Amino acid sequence: MTDSLQITSDSTGNVEKNAAARPSLAIGLLILRVSMGGLMLVHGVPKLMGFSKMSGKFPDPLGMGSQLSLISAIGAEVGCALLVIVGLGTRVAAIPLAFTMFVALFIVHGADPWKMRELAAVYLCGYLALIFTGPGCFSLDQLIVSKRQQS
Repeated sequence: MTDSLQITSDSTGNVEKNAAARPSLAIGLLILRVSMGGLMLVHGVPKLMGFSKMSGKFPDPLGMGSQLSLISAIGAEVGCALLVIVGLGTRVAAIPLAFTMFVALFIVHGADPWKMRELAAVYLCGYLALIFTGPGCFSLDQLIVSKRQQS
């Protein structure tokens, strides 16, 4: 039995063929998706619930205006996080999340000590991993691909 890992993908870039051969990979990607998405909801939902109070004073690191910056953060931290959790459009949904964490890490908290930036760095690494690996076989993306292949 070999312990090497071969990365294979279908036309959508999913790693389900390899994940089917290695259940631990599929479970690992599921855990990564659900944890990264769920933990991001902890940051996004309070922004959504407090939109009216925060919209005038939310940081505007890209010069888009405070309200549009908040809308963008909520879109990523709630909308995209939910898509990542269920594994629907995972690679595309992880891009705004990675971008948001990049901005938090290098612009919003760029001058802060590492302790303040560390969480954004961890999130950024997780979302980059999902961009490159895809959602795995326990995802809506894979369910859709499987149904298309059957018909």
